[in-house]
Amino acid sequence: MKPNTIQAVFFDFDGVVMNTEPQYTSFWQEVGRDYFPDSPNWAVEIKGQTLVQIFDLYFKDQTEVQQSIVEKLKSFELQMTFDYVPGFLSFIVDLHKYHIKTAVVTSSNDAKMAHVYRMHPQFKSMFDVIVTADQIEQSKPDPACYLSAADKVHVSPENSVVFEDSHHGITAGKAAGAQVIGLATTHPASDLEKFVNPIIRDFVAFSYPKMIELLG
Repeated sequence: MKPNTIQAVFFDFDGVVMNTEPQYTSFWQEVGRDYFPDSPNWAVEIKGQTLVQIFDLYFKDQTEVQQSIVEKLKSFELQMTFDYVPGFLSFIVDLHKYHIKTAVVTSSNDAKMAHVYRMHPQFKSMFDVIVTADQIEQSKPDPACYLSAADKVHVSPENSVVFEDSHHGITAGKAAGAQVIGLATTHPASDLEKFVNPIIRDFVAFSYPKMIELLG
């Protein structure tokens, strides 16, 4: 791949930009124990799905249960810490040095992201575009979110790279026509390699040239 063919890089948020997945795993494990005690891996099975998808699949027409989970999740997210995945900040600076467009494409809603912006006032300025679940009707694995990001930064999806840590996200990035690099932050590399190659552990010592080299 020639370096000048890549014009944009898109990042999922949880598990890619921020190391939040262990916290969410704890939350959803508790939900799983309450409602699906016979499914010990339920919290892992739902990773990468939006709240709407989870409700449609597991709590359809259970209005009171849905509202209870929403309230608990809101309280939980207000107490969360948002720490960057190791190496991410250096990598984003390097991308800007090469004039690469950047975007966050997340299944998180605007309310949660507003909390992130309060905790990290500089966050928005790091990206050309931030696409949230509230802006997209079709959630991952549908490619709509990545197609929207590409359109907003005026770059063809084929000239973009997507970083994802979940099966749904990887599928969405590929379906959009982008190159996809997996992050083994949420799932082990041995699991992700069924869906994507290459895979990195985090962004430590990672750079734009190394990304191009990795993509071949």
